Parts: sequence; structure tokens; C-alpha cells
Amino acid sequence: MHGRGVYAVAPIRKGTRLLEYLGERISHAEADRRYENKPEDDGHTFLFIASTRTVIDAGRQGNDARFINHSCDPNCETVIENSRVFIDAIRDIRPGEELGYDYQLTWESTDEPAELALYACRCGARSCRGTMLDPEPLDAKAS
Repeated sequence: MHGRGVYAVAPIRKGTRLLEYLGERISHAEADRRYENKPEDDGHTFLFIASTRTVIDAGRQGNDARFINHSCDPNCETVIENSRVFIDAIRDIRPGEELGYDYQLTWESTDEPAELALYACRCGARSCRGTMLDPEPLDAKAS
């Protein structure tokens, strides 16, 4: 799909909490600072917004959760509890099946089309929407 991926080695039952998304816990300002200088053609980060105050940077001190790919037809979902992020199975998963959740990455209608194109989806699902981005821009939700 998009990167390494994470695969089930045994059957996983719907509702199973698989793992926590771990990494260095930083402020939104620090996350912006760290990633403002990355190459423009690099749409890859390991950032996860855990709360209005906290971002998890799994690129530092992260675990295997950072390798779970986006899917438009996911078998997992993220659950945020007390600024912690967990990955839960939303259906039964077979051994050898790749784990995936919908990233729903935020964007704004003023973002450059070339930048948004970096988040093209290659999940291969029949229901693939062609992007890892949330269907609606953040600024449209605010109004």
C-alpha cells in the first residue's frame, strides 16, 4: 500500500484492542516546527493528534503502530482516550491480513493541490476515495 504495513499473525476478533500508538508527546507548535522544513514532496509523517494540546510523534520513540497503513475499507479504527491513541479491530481479521484504518488527514481548502496530491491513496479497496485526506476540508467544518 503506502509503506511497510502491519499484518496479523493470528486471528483477531472484532473489538480487540491491538496496540497503543506510541511516540514522543509534543505540542502542536513543536510538531509544526519539526515538520515545516521537511521536503515538499514528502507527505509522510508519523504525527497523530491526541488532543488540543498533544501530538504524538511516532518518528521518535514510536512503536509498530506507526506502520499501520491507511485504508478506505478499514479493519481497524483509532480510539482516543485521555490523550492516548489506541488501535482497535472493527471486524474479525484473518492471519496474514494487513491492518488498516482511515487516516482522515485534515486539510484546508486553501492548501495547494500539489501538496494534497502527496496524500493519494493506494489501498486498492473497491470503495477507495483516492486520498488519505478527510472528505471535507477543516475550514469548511468550522463554518
